Parts: sequence; C-alpha cells; structure tokens
Amino acid sequence: MQPDHGKPRKVIPITPVETEGGLHEVPMFVSEQKVYSRSVAGFFSRWRWIMVFATQLVFYGLPWLDWGERQMVLFDLEARRFYLFGLVLYPQDFIYLAGLLIICALALFLFTAVAGRLWCGFSCPQTVYTEIFMWIERKVEGDRSARMRIDKSGWTFEKLWKKSLKQLLWIAVSAWTGFTFVGYFVPIRELGMQLMALQGGWQIFWVLFYGFATYGNAGYMREQVCKYMCPYARFQSAMFDKDTMIVSYDAARGEARGPRRKGADHQAEGLGDCIDCKLCVQVCPVGIDIRNGLQYECIGCGLCIDACNSVMDKMEYPRGLIRLTTQNAIARGWKHVQTLRRIFRPRVLVYSAVLLALSATMIASLALRQPLKLDVIRDRASLSRIVAGGKLENVYRLQIMNATETEQRYRISATGLDGLEVTSETEVSVGPAETRGIAARLQIPYGSAEPGSHTVYFNVDAVNAGAGRVAEKAVFLVPR
Repeated sequence: MQPDHGKPRKVIPITPVETEGGLHEVPMFVSEQKVYSRSVAGFFSRWRWIMVFATQLVFYGLPWLDWGERQMVLFDLEARRFYLFGLVLYPQDFIYLAGLLIICALALFLFTAVAGRLWCGFSCPQTVYTEIFMWIERKVEGDRSARMRIDKSGWTFEKLWKKSLKQLLWIAVSAWTGFTFVGYFVPIRELGMQLMALQGGWQIFWVLFYGFATYGNAGYMREQVCKYMCPYARFQSAMFDKDTMIVSYDAARGEARGPRRKGADHQAEGLGDCIDCKLCVQVCPVGIDIRNGLQYECIGCGLCIDACNSVMDKMEYPRGLIRLTTQNAIARGWKHVQTLRRIFRPRVLVYSAVLLALSATMIASLALRQPLKLDVIRDRASLSRIVAGGKLENVYRLQIMNATETEQRYRISATGLDGLEVTSETEVSVGPAETRGIAARLQIPYGSAEPGSHTVYFNVDAVNAGAGRVAEKAVFLVPR
C-alpha cells in the first residue's frame, strides 16, 4: 500500500495463470460464428413461406394499385397528405396515426402473451427478407454442407461464379425493395421515370439507402439484428409468463441424450427419446440449441419442431419432443386441451378487451369523420375597423380543406352576433383533396354589440349532401 494524501490506496496484484500448455490468453471479445442453417420441410416451414408470400405480395403490389386517378396507398410528405384507399388524411389527422400505433402495440402484446414471438418468426421484415436471401443462397450455393465446403475452399471458378451470381441476385432484390419502399412516399410510376432519367437526387439516395439496409441486414447481419439490435428480444420476458405458448424441449422425455439403433430399447439403456442428432441446432436460423431451455435469441419460428418431428418419425417415436407448448404444460404434464384452456387467462382477456375497444373506436371515428376541415386565422394587419355604411368589420383568413376525391362547392355563413353577416364571397369551389385559402370579412352594425371580444362561428356547408358540414369558432373584436 502507498500513501495517497494521508489515505492508504489498495493495489490489486495481477498475476498470469499458467496452464499445462503454458500461459493461456483468454480474449474478452469473440467474433460471432457464421450460422449455416439447414433447410427443412414441415408444418412451420410451410407457414413461414406462406407468410413470406403474403407479406411481400402486399408490400410489392400495393404501390402499383390505383384508387380512382391516384395511387391507392401514398404517404405524400411533400403535399402533406396521406392517401389510404378512399381516405385522404392531413397533418391534423395525426390522432389516427397515434391510434394505429397504439393498436399495433397492443396487438403485439396480445400475440406475445398468447404465443410468444410469432411476429419475429413469421412476419418481421428482418425474418422475411433473411428467409428470401437464404433461399437464394441455397439455390445458388447448395444446402448447408455445400455452403460450408465452398466457404472453406480456395477461390476456384465454381466459388467465383456462385458467389458472384448470389451477390447479383441479392443486389437486385435489395434494389427493388428500396425502390418499392420509396414508392410509398413518391408516386411509384413517377419515381420509376425519375430513376431511369437519373433525376431526383433525394429519391435516388433513399432508394440506395433502403436497398443497402436490406442487403446488409438480410444478407450478412441476419441473426445479429435479432440478437443484438432488436429491442423486442430484450423486453419480451416482461410479456411472457408460464402459460405463454413457446417452442419448448421436453427434457423429461428427451434426457438422457445419445445415439442408438432404430428399434433398440433405448429406455433399457437409460436413454431418452433425443438421439442427439443436432438437427434442431442445424436448422435454427439464429444457431441456438433449444434443448438448453428458453433463450432470448429464439424467434419462435418452429423449424426445430419440424426437424425433430422428422427424426421422431424415422425412429418411430411419438412426435412432440420439441413442440409449441407452455412451461406449465411441460412441468405438470398437461394435455393439449388443458394447455389451450389457459390461453384465456386474465392478462389475455384484458389485452383483448382493450384492443377490441380501441379498434372499434378507431373504425367508428373514421366512419364518422368529416370530409371537410376548416381553419380560421385572424388578419393581424387589421384587427377591427369601421367601413362604409356605418359597419364594424373584422377580417379573417379561412383555410378550407376538401378531403373528398371530387371537387366540392361550399357555402360560408357566420353566427354569434345580431346583424352579423359575411360580406366577402359566400360560395367557393375547392378541388379534390385540395386546400384553398380565402379572405373572409364579417360586419355588424356599429354600436350593436358591447365593446370587447365576442365569440362567433364560421359555418361551412357543402352544396352536395353528405360532403361535409363544419363550424369553427372565432373572435370578433369590438373596440372601445
């Protein structure tokens, strides 16, 4: 110990530890091993591909569909309008976006409480595009053993052309994905013309940006995104309980593991049903061993179930050594019916009730939504003035927004004070999904109202029935 301002300072000695082979260096960081997943066929594998086709059919196809004379789904940030099928949403309709995000979050909580990471295993974009890129890789380079052999070998002609073809296909899929994504924010046909003419710098940048993100995440990072970048893997434990359906290994039935001949009495040899073939590890897209219990890396894809069931069929053992079940079901030996009964537990019922109420409220609000919006702004240059005829006048600016798909004609009136009248134009036309600003003048006979501020209302009524009616509050100033 050495003195330090009168206080002793502790020194912890560091001494190397010698092993039988001499000094041994332990690295603090270990690089991730590449996962070579094996292809497998089965129930869960089929459903993964069904979800791949379904999600990508919607994603790639939706921007090319039209609704009337416009793109069916378009988030036009430049014009500050969102087009969703027959709806035209403005920045003032942000509440609907907030409601949609809340509904999606509650749906995620509900699905997670019921059946774990279903979203991750079947619908997450990272999972979907990784599956597409791995399919391309398998078609070009072969299955697991062939890919491992190619990666370990030197640069031969076979390796060069297969790697090059794979990269070209990856880049093509990534570029088309980036183009489609930007097509939700810029009309996709105009975007295509701009790109072919090498115009639109920002559009080119975002197409390349999202294309590169798809290429890097699905082609190289893959399971690293799920394990280290996605926050869902970290907080999923807060939404799980022992009645959540998860991919589980039945250790009581499977242990002790070990190889054996088909038809041998493995129980007499002290072995469980698991033959330790490690196929469940080889098919796992994140490279974990489900036999070690629940792990945060598990995305719930169920491919290990398909692999294990195929082995059980060959060994003529009952299926379900690895299955989608709950921790309580395995610990207590519940049958499938008993397990399903526990789905409708208080947490799930609360999530379902709140989700149903919010969804119904959202749908009702959209159904009753007025296709007309009005903003009133006072003219700051002239608060109040006396005009010809002994009238007191206030000037306003009206912003009339037509949220329908056809041109509308509106009548403007005002109420709130005796003798109040609109002396500017009282009928205006507004084009489809357009906003028009007009100057509006309100007048009252001088002396007909007490000095001060008075609440008045602008009323805008559509000439066509059902095209909207709205009233907006304003203030009429009477000087002293």
